[in-house]
This record gives sequence, C-alpha cells and structure tokens, in this order.
Amino acid sequence: MFTKAIVRLPSANFATGLTSANIGTLDHGLALEQHEAYCAALERCGLTLTRLEADPHYPDATFVEDTAVLTERCAILARPGAPTRAGEVEVISEVLGLFYSSILNIQQPGTLDGGDVCQAGDHFFIGISARTNESGAQQLTDRLALFDYTSSFVDIRDMEGILHLKSGLAYLGDKRLVMVDALAKREEFRGYELVHVQVGEEYAANCVLINDYVLVAAGHPAIEETLQSLGYKTIVLDVSEFQKMDGGLSCLSLRI
Repeated sequence: MFTKAIVRLPSANFATGLTSANIGTLDHGLALEQHEAYCAALERCGLTLTRLEADPHYPDATFVEDTAVLTERCAILARPGAPTRAGEVEVISEVLGLFYSSILNIQQPGTLDGGDVCQAGDHFFIGISARTNESGAQQLTDRLALFDYTSSFVDIRDMEGILHLKSGLAYLGDKRLVMVDALAKREEFRGYELVHVQVGEEYAANCVLINDYVLVAAGHPAIEETLQSLGYKTIVLDVSEFQKMDGGLSCLSLRI
C-alpha cells in the first residue's frame, strides 16, 4: 500500500522542456488544472502529498518519477540521461531524506531515468533506452539486489514511440501487466498475464495502480473498459498537456 507521494508543479516555462511529441502547443493554464486534478486523484487513493514548487531552471522537473526509484525497502537516486535534467535530483534527494534513512545513487558513467523502471512485486524490469544505459541499469540491479530484489533488462532502443519502458507497460499486481503490442512478445514477460492495449490507445499503457484504484489517461475507453471488467476501479484523468511534453500519469509523482 502506498501512503505518500511527491509531486512538483509544472513551471511557467514548462513548454520549453524536452519533447518529441509534436502534437500541439502546450496550454500552461490547462496543465496546472490537470496537475491539480492529478493531485486530487492521488489524495483520493489515500496518499499524503509532498508538493514541491515549480522550478524554472528545470522545465521538465514536474516529471519527478525520473529522479529516483523508490521501494518499500530502499530509495535509489537516478541519474537522468538528459543532461539538462541532472540538477533535478538534488532537491529530490533532500526530500527523500525525510522518508528514508539510507539513500543510494547511480554514478557516472551510468544514466538512469525512473520512467524506465517498472516494479513487479519483488522483480524490476529495467528499460535500456535513449535515457538509461547499460551501466545505469546494472548499477540499479546491483543496488536492488542488496535488498533482495531481482531485475531483468528490456532493451527498447530500437522501438519507435516508446521513450521510457513505462511508456509501454504498467504492473497491476498479481503477475499482470498492461502492455502495448510492440512489447507483448518479448521473452522477458513470459509467465505474466498480459492485458493488451488496443492500437490507437498505446498512450494509456502508462496507467498507474495506486492502492484500490488504477489511474488511466482520458480518451482511451477500450482499456478503461478492460480494466473495469477485470475488477479494477478506475480514475480517468485528462493529461493532454503532459502528453505534449512526452509525459504520462506515472511520470508526475514519486510514490512511497
């Protein structure tokens, strides 16, 4: 059960952040409204929020998930693959000190974005991507092993449309993964029940199980209906402005 989450407001210059989406001009006012709705959803799920102020020095900083990997046993600071995001980690490190007595980190030459890390029980899938390299993935594996977690790598560097591993999958508990078709035949996921996302709804693969609810991006009725048919209670959220900046639901919080 999650009890806490860390979130950060999008800065006034959010639109100058990194993106390859090319799906329209960002509306900052709407982004603030959507972020507040997201925060309200986290509170509905039973989480107490630590709200960080926007930081104009780091326009991508609202995507706090990329700065750390949090588990019930340990916290590991990431080392973002985009150089412009490196400074985001320092503030997150200070905040995590309130919740963890020991915090590990990823060191050069490793790079690691939290969005490339999907926890499935005591196992972690780690994406090798444009943002996470082999050194970062191996360092994370070694650190997780200290706390009796296992890991496996999923190389997504040749996959179009998937920036981070969690752009294409999510864990729903009980050995069940939501997944885009492009990942579904990968050997790494053998032994898991796969919930397929329909063509055209790939963005909704980045859903988030939080306690009694699954957060789902608005505009994807097929996966919402599928999740409900499997017994999940869903909260549908419009995150269109964050999609324009290559972000999704999981990216907007660090959950403890």
